[in-house]
Amino acid sequence: MLAGDTNEEDVSLFDAEEDAGRRSRSKIGHPMASFFHLFFRVSAILVYLLCEIFSNSFIACMVTIILLLSCDFWTVKNITGRLLVGLRWWNQVDEDGRSHWMFESRKGTEKQASASESRIFWLGLIICPVLWVIFCFSTLFSFKIKWVPVVMMGVVLQGANLYGYIKCKVGGKTSLKNMATNYFSRQFLKQTLSKQEES
Repeated sequence: MLAGDTNEEDVSLFDAEEDAGRRSRSKIGHPMASFFHLFFRVSAILVYLLCEIFSNSFIACMVTIILLLSCDFWTVKNITGRLLVGLRWWNQVDEDGRSHWMFESRKGTEKQASASESRIFWLGLIICPVLWVIFCFSTLFSFKIKWVPVVMMGVVLQGANLYGYIKCKVGGKTSLKNMATNYFSRQFLKQTLSKQEES
């Protein structure tokens, strides 16, 4: 496959038929996946914000935060994306040593994913990287240089998951720039038509 290809085949994501039956009984069909989707990323943020209050050891705080970020990256990439929204991405190296990004989406994802799980997934996926970017700027402006590698690790790991899942959602072949351009042109067209109807 070429870099950025989207695999359109139906993907078996942990027995989708069984999941569909469970989702009809509950708004959140995967409570454990939903919990761990937020647990590691929120824990990493809390440890970053509170570690200097409870511990004088920078190394212990740094290792704890990086472990939580790594657990979050693995969990979101390999488990919660598949279960909560039916998306997955990965990077594959071919025989020539070239790296290819692969994006995959389960067919009928919109029908199978519950609105609550989808909301939990996307809010957690978007809000936490934004917080790490804010932490990055705050460490630079407050001259806490020792924390810069830690917050950069948060930005990189959570940003990679965000990028991967956005590419899965919009399609591997669609560039984000084209998607934004199409969205704004549609909004402009709607506003223009609504103004013409009013006058």
